[in-house]
Amino acid sequence: MKKRQDFALPTIANSTYAGEAASGYIAAALLSARTLDNKLVTIMPNVKYKSVIQKLDVSGIVQDASCDFSTSGSVSISERILEPKELQVNLQLCKQEFVDSWEALQLGFSAFDEIPKNFNDFLISYVGGKVAEATETAIWQGSASSNGSFGGFQTAFSASIAAGGATAVLAAKSGSAPISGSVTSANVLSIMNSVLDTVPATVYGKEDLLIYVSTNVAKAYQQALAGGAIGANGWNSQMNVGEKPFNFNGVEIVLCPGMSDNKIVAAQKSNLFFGTGLLSDHNEVKVIDMANIDGSQNYRIIMRYTAGTQFGIGQDIVYFGAY
Repeated sequence: MKKRQDFALPTIANSTYAGEAASGYIAAALLSARTLDNKLVTIMPNVKYKSVIQKLDVSGIVQDASCDFSTSGSVSISERILEPKELQVNLQLCKQEFVDSWEALQLGFSAFDEIPKNFNDFLISYVGGKVAEATETAIWQGSASSNGSFGGFQTAFSASIAAGGATAVLAAKSGSAPISGSVTSANVLSIMNSVLDTVPATVYGKEDLLIYVSTNVAKAYQQALAGGAIGANGWNSQMNVGEKPFNFNGVEIVLCPGMSDNKIVAAQKSNLFFGTGLLSDHNEVKVIDMANIDGSQNYRIIMRYTAGTQFGIGQDIVYFGAY
């Protein structure tokens, strides 16, 4: 029997990465969130402090031809501000708890093509994965007033609908009545129809129009297509075998794990924005080996970065959720 080879605990050089030098680590953490990784929203990667999202509304601009220049129609410019919130990670890990996993990677016991070359990168990638999970959730459910989070789309949509007005986000409706509540395999197709019916004619048919759904809605949709709601044998007579198409009447459905249960959004991805200062001075990664400081086997990771969301034209967005 081959003996297990023991590796000495790695020594980590204390390093600081800031601004552009930190962008590789920060990007890996933030952009590994499913919504960002799949580019389901518009990513604005270098927002130093604030970014102005301008909305241009024109009407009545076409007129009969003449020899003279005559101003026609009206032009209205309004704006929204995307201001990423500063966030940080202060984490202490015991190196001994991660050495075995790192050794396995170095010995080739891994299905991944890209193996961290050193223990430093290995632990940063581990922490980056946790940051990605938190980012995915905050993109949809987050509140700017919550510690460790930033304002998400659901919070903004609910506030917009509650405030009302000519520029508010559209609540999904059945007829003229707004709808919300639990989504099940029995009602998901009806609710999807209501969401799609609420989508304005000017938006329907746009190439980047998507239906964003939470995990439980995605499950309900797959179950509905497996049978019952569309017939005993389900879609293409497959019953429960195989994944059913994530497409509803020609509009692509995308699963966003960060969304809370029973939420559906119909919007163009060009109308939803995520901002971060990937190359700005707000981004910083520090790795500190405490062995040379206090003799412990602890390893500290410090990350600083910015993140935030904003939408453009509210009247082009349909939201099924809590208002």
